[in-house]
Amino acid sequence: MTGPSVPGVRTPRRGVKQDRFTRVDPARAVAFEVLRAVATQDAYANLVLPKLLREKRLGGRDAAFATELAYGVLRGRGTYDALLATLVDRPLADLDDGVLDVLRMGLHQLLAMRVPDHAAVATSVAVARTHVGGGPSGLVNAVLRKASGRDLTEWAAQVAPGEGDDDLAVRYSHPQWVVRSLREALRAHGHDAGELVDLLVADNTPAHVALAALPGLSAVDDLVGRDAHVEVGTGRWSPAAAHVVHGDPGRLAAVRAGRARVQDEGSQLVALLLAAADVEGRDERWLDLCAGPGGKAALLAATAAGRGAALTAVEVAPHRADLVRQALAPVEAVAPGTVEVRVGDGREVGAAEPGAYDRVLVDAPCTGLGALRRRPEARWRRTPADLGGLAPLQRDLLGSALDAVRPGGVVAYATCSPVLSETRLVVDDALKAAAKRGVAAERIDTPAVLERVVPGLPGAGAGLGVQLWPHTHGTDAMHVALVRRTG
Repeated sequence: MTGPSVPGVRTPRRGVKQDRFTRVDPARAVAFEVLRAVATQDAYANLVLPKLLREKRLGGRDAAFATELAYGVLRGRGTYDALLATLVDRPLADLDDGVLDVLRMGLHQLLAMRVPDHAAVATSVAVARTHVGGGPSGLVNAVLRKASGRDLTEWAAQVAPGEGDDDLAVRYSHPQWVVRSLREALRAHGHDAGELVDLLVADNTPAHVALAALPGLSAVDDLVGRDAHVEVGTGRWSPAAAHVVHGDPGRLAAVRAGRARVQDEGSQLVALLLAAADVEGRDERWLDLCAGPGGKAALLAATAAGRGAALTAVEVAPHRADLVRQALAPVEAVAPGTVEVRVGDGREVGAAEPGAYDRVLVDAPCTGLGALRRRPEARWRRTPADLGGLAPLQRDLLGSALDAVRPGGVVAYATCSPVLSETRLVVDDALKAAAKRGVAAERIDTPAVLERVVPGLPGAGAGLGVQLWPHTHGTDAMHVALVRRTG
């Protein structure tokens, strides 16, 4: 019996020995290009990969294979490098970066995919020969042959046998400082640090694709169903959410028209919590202070339009502001005059328009440690210095929002990070600084507001804030704190 069919690998005729493949198939070529773009151009895989798949006209099994190979290597890099350090007879730093990516690709196929050993080795040799030269192909062949015959669990147990943070970092492929930060975040938000392994596993598990039905433009019931290409079920938490069971959501008419968007349920809840908070008095002007690329702004704009309110979206980067305009265009089409997109620094809005808005969202730039399922490369790009380096920006943005909201209005501060220095401590500092400027504000019981939006969502309360978790809720680790300006 022959082995399973693998993209780019021709099954040899019975009785014909074939253990070397000289042609690099398109799926592996795309995966290699993604890894090199991430390494050399600081690209994001979730942006580069779809573009390459379209350019190479890959779909179906080939697209799925390329996606799993590229994302699997980005997620598993820490484990694979620890394993390679025991298999390569020289420091990994001495290897060409392209060769290292080929070796990682080979290991992922050998240890984590249903690819026959001979195919994983031979096609990796072909990738090396084609993309980095003939010289390293012998090294690739020798190293991968040594790695074959054992599974990932056995290798991980050998290179990281302990239970300390250092071994967990290797076994679950996270930098050591990220493991420590996540352990501290669990404790800080009232969770058992014993959940750490579950959280690390969740970070390495591909996220389900969720859709947000924009109110007034589409409905969840219209999205749910099954056709020849896409199957969609109801969401788990967000009342605006649907869940793609299988298929390409881009085939859905509502998604193509912008009436529904691909958006994590945690991100949806950020916008819905701000919209659900009680304000005193008028409710006409809403503000998204750092709106790019526009997902939360679209949900806010549609909700605002349905209430007769208008949304102003501010984004400092012009190219991201263009993305916000695209996201808000469907809302503008059905409710003209209800959206405005500006290019500007959110830190300046409070001084320029004091007390002008009724609801303000601050979706602050952060380390993104809560979205490692979607952006696995972020764990290797960020450093501990980023935690402190981003804090002044986060505090300034929240301070500007507190100045921009009127007394009786509400601000939502959100980050895609559970780390205390990016969440609770930022809110504490911003409230103290606002008080010194004569701006009085207080925290709102955000879990109580969440209960109105999603009754019975477990384990999300974090004091007066809300903290979502990949391993508990199946969402990104979004943190949300609602604050009311009182005078």
